[in-house]
Amino acid sequence: MTHATRLPRRQLLLGAALATTLWSAPSMAAEPIKIGLITALSGQSALAGEAITRGLTVAIDEINAKGGLLGGRKLELVRRDDEANPAKGVLAARELIYREKVAVIFGGLDTPVSMAIVPLINQEKMPFVGPWAAGTAITKNSGNPNFAFRVSAVDEIVDAGMLDYAQKTFKASKPGMILINNPWGESNEKGIQAALAAKGMKAVGVEKFEGNDIDVVPQLTRLKSSGADVLFMVGNVGPSAQVVKSLDRMGWQVPIVSHWGPAGGRFTELAGPNGKHVHFVQTYSFFGKQGPVGNKVIAALKAKYPGIKGPDDITPAVGVANAYDGMMLASLAIAAAGSTEGDAVRQGFYKIGRYEGLIKTYEQPFKPGVHDALMSGDYVWAQFIDNRILPVGMSN
Repeated sequence: MTHATRLPRRQLLLGAALATTLWSAPSMAAEPIKIGLITALSGQSALAGEAITRGLTVAIDEINAKGGLLGGRKLELVRRDDEANPAKGVLAARELIYREKVAVIFGGLDTPVSMAIVPLINQEKMPFVGPWAAGTAITKNSGNPNFAFRVSAVDEIVDAGMLDYAQKTFKASKPGMILINNPWGESNEKGIQAALAAKGMKAVGVEKFEGNDIDVVPQLTRLKSSGADVLFMVGNVGPSAQVVKSLDRMGWQVPIVSHWGPAGGRFTELAGPNGKHVHFVQTYSFFGKQGPVGNKVIAALKAKYPGIKGPDDITPAVGVANAYDGMMLASLAIAAAGSTEGDAVRQGFYKIGRYEGLIKTYEQPFKPGVHDALMSGDYVWAQFIDNRILPVGMSN
């Protein structure tokens, strides 16, 4: 009687243990690889944050459809809203690192936010990819080793391009600067001064404005008095719109060559009709003839997001394009590392060879000392035409 009751119990325990083993093995293998994103998902730049999200999402969907990474592990996007606030960005980074255990963090829009996060990611050996913020010092930081990589514009390269473009397009010889008063503005002031010095030139004036300024007439008046024949503008959506509106109040029609801040949100709505006269840098346009990757990405975006009917609806394009290529390159780094361990992934970025991306075909895009994948030849110049971001000279 006792023996008879004991046997089924043993069998039950063995069966339960076997079931647990069989159940846990595949679940361990299927554990997702988390990809973190910290960006502005609210406020005036929310449109850009959403563009980055979409670029990452279609790339992740494509990778997962091909079987994921590291033996079948699917990628999973975990987002946090930094509200364009450096302190909130650091809190979000801590949460993604310590609680969510992400393998890579994508850092969103604002240079001040990214600059605040960089010391933390270097300290915690967390690979970081920038798909938007262009501050030179984000990737050229004091980290040794350096965990910050970027697929985006870089201030010092953009600044030289802004000068070349102003000279070629507007025959400008007396540039003035109107810059946001934060680390991004400081980064560009340094870069523009260096670009001017390389050509034996100087700015006729440098003026700063705050992110919440609603009148920039005093600063612009000083630049006009100094004889500026072109303005180099650096500021995100709202502040840049205030510059345009202040110029309207002054009746001063001067060419504006801008970093890409105006592309990040509701610029034409906020700036008014003369917003279309601002020429700004981009890394990609979905208008015009596309290559195979461009056609594939457009098709994926249309399928995933019903509101996207064509290139008009993929805006700002740089957020989508930089994030898509950045995610693909990060996946190659993880695959090359053979793990999600931070330092292995960092070294995995250096092992990437040739990759036919959306923006360009990359040939060993990263190496020690070179953490920026895009160079000056990868930029295009654009303006708003009928609320669409089009390459300069393309009106339809």
